[in-house]
Amino acid sequence: MSFDWTDILIPIAIFLMVIYALCLILIFFYALSQLSLLFNYIRQKNNINQDLVYDLNDSNEVPLVTIQLPIYNELYVVERLLDFVSKIEYPKNKLEIQVLDDSTDESLAITAKKIKELCDLGHDIVHVCRKTREGYKAGALKEGLKTAKGAFIAIFDADFTPKEDWLLKTIPFFKNNKIGVVQTRWGHINRDFSVLTKVQSFALDMHFTLEQVGRNYGGHFMNFNGTAGVWRKTCIEDAGNWEGDTLTEDLDLSYRAQLRGWKFKYLEDVETPAELPVVMSAVRSQQFRWNKGGAENFKKMISKIFNTPNLGLKTRLHATMHLLNSSMFLTVLAVAVLSIPMLYIKNELGYFNGFFNITSLFIISTIIFFICYWFTYKRIHGGGFGNFIEFSKSFVTFYTIAMGFSLHNSVAVLEGHRGKRSEFVRTPKFNIARFKDNIKKNIYLQKNISKHTVLEGLLTLYFLFGMLSAFFVGTNGDFGLFPFHLLLFLGFGFMAYSSVKENA
Repeated sequence: MSFDWTDILIPIAIFLMVIYALCLILIFFYALSQLSLLFNYIRQKNNINQDLVYDLNDSNEVPLVTIQLPIYNELYVVERLLDFVSKIEYPKNKLEIQVLDDSTDESLAITAKKIKELCDLGHDIVHVCRKTREGYKAGALKEGLKTAKGAFIAIFDADFTPKEDWLLKTIPFFKNNKIGVVQTRWGHINRDFSVLTKVQSFALDMHFTLEQVGRNYGGHFMNFNGTAGVWRKTCIEDAGNWEGDTLTEDLDLSYRAQLRGWKFKYLEDVETPAELPVVMSAVRSQQFRWNKGGAENFKKMISKIFNTPNLGLKTRLHATMHLLNSSMFLTVLAVAVLSIPMLYIKNELGYFNGFFNITSLFIISTIIFFICYWFTYKRIHGGGFGNFIEFSKSFVTFYTIAMGFSLHNSVAVLEGHRGKRSEFVRTPKFNIARFKDNIKKNIYLQKNISKHTVLEGLLTLYFLFGMLSAFFVGTNGDFGLFPFHLLLFLGFGFMAYSSVKENA
């Protein structure tokens, strides 16, 4: 009796197909949630603003504001930050600036000198230094809150350059006592510096237009983005204050506040410029922190979302998809890795044609993302055929590099879901306008090639194999997945090459 390999291969194939299908379904549901936010975004454009606002021309209505600047070893940007913040227009007797400085390097003395200069010019500015970095950024913000004079707390990270009228455009909305946070849209002062900055701005623009507007207008949970926003001090305290048990303390406090019934206000038309990371290692550290923090917050918040009364089903579902945002990288990586076995199962076993006809329909997820990103791009850059062509090129580039990040970000997500604790690793800042020629001399850059880079190199070869397989499977080859494998080859290749080049 001859041994039939199909007796073993078919159960394995079915197992892999089930995982592949489940991942495609999860991506499709995420795409549908984005489409729902797009509908909210479009409807919001016809909305007439009827918000109660403070009249800041009436001195009796001008509230006391504290600006908090949490910094840690920001040698290259701290002076620029203080220059911009000191120029913000607001009555000096109603404005306090707290520099929450956990620095351990030479920037500490530079900051102190700059603060003295601003004090001499009449600014109410204090230098708050802790003995330890306990709680990291969350701990610094919590420490500053103990002595903050303001009823409202504006926060700027070190790489931001707020405009002079920033407080005049944000503070008025707090006349509505239900509003706990006013968040503004991030701008990008170095959007066109490199492919890496273009891809980051493309992704962030999506979040700060369609997602934030769509969630806010739909009455769903949105998040304070850690910077370029203002908190009502009593909202922070009512929600339980800052906590450092996740890497995204901003998302954590945002959800706790909204679960307590506080409302958030998002101002799409108020742009706050900032500098994007310009090297791969900096982007990696930022992405790792954001994606691991998202998974940590899913673990921390999901039961509260479904156990809190008086939340609509739609809000619960959107909150779930929001907190699972980073976890989508896991499904993308799984679909990518399994796509090559699927190519062989489809062409060599021949039992499952119906399955693959159905899964091919999930290309609609990509079409939905394409449409959503186009609305984002059009909002910022304008419409027209020429811009559509530029957008299409940008979308393909973004899609390629985003898939390249899927391994790195999946590791972060898995650590978050497992509850593995890790240090808050800050994103190195550069001040490109001033130090453009000295990027590699940045003292905060870490020179090492991680194991992720090695795995990304191996995945580059793996998807090259997938591309070559298209010529040999079946009778006449199968090129249905060739474009997908090409993008994956380029994406992981970009990640590996950029990391090696940076450390050369």
